[in-house]
Amino acid sequence: MGRVSKEQARENRRRIVDTASRLFREQGTDGVSVADLMKAAGLTHGGFYKHFDSKEALVDEATACAFDGVDEQLAARPAADDRDGDGGGSGGTDPGVDPEAARRAFIAHYLSPEHRDDMAGGCPTAGLAVDMARGAAGSAARHTYVEGVRAFAQRMATDDDNGDGDDGLVRLSTMVGALILARAVSGDPLSDALLAAARAEVST
Repeated sequence: MGRVSKEQARENRRRIVDTASRLFREQGTDGVSVADLMKAAGLTHGGFYKHFDSKEALVDEATACAFDGVDEQLAARPAADDRDGDGGGSGGTDPGVDPEAARRAFIAHYLSPEHRDDMAGGCPTAGLAVDMARGAAGSAARHTYVEGVRAFAQRMATDDDNGDGDDGLVRLSTMVGALILARAVSGDPLSDALLAAARAEVST
């Protein structure tokens, strides 16, 4: 069998990271073995170490990948919530897009039953919180997670913030806490009530 091309190797690595990003959010980093991960990615177990020195290295990269997805969702939300019907909202760069309206649209999605039920494709701030709390404080993945949370809070701050970023932190804490609790009690009416209460609180 011939050697894998550089392009195929890059594609395989991307597939591993994308698969890990989803599985780690859904099942936890400890709940996913390398063998299970590679099987889900459609690759052989032995090929893992051609791309990563360790599972910990993959956790770091998969965490960064998951937070990149949050940025993409934030950027895409104006297009998804284009109330003018003019096709505006090109990744948040359109000067006609109201940043506050885009933020509210993102919050409405974040605190929705659909997002609650999509753990694999959901927010890494909530999905990876327990794993990061249990992991080593000085790990690369923890550092990546901290930076992701910090950037997410900054994106949630409003123009009325007094400069210390507190309103972004409060909004993020409310959103993430409500999402985690709503998932924990999913199936009970309390779950939808938690999401609705948080939406009312942080959308104003």
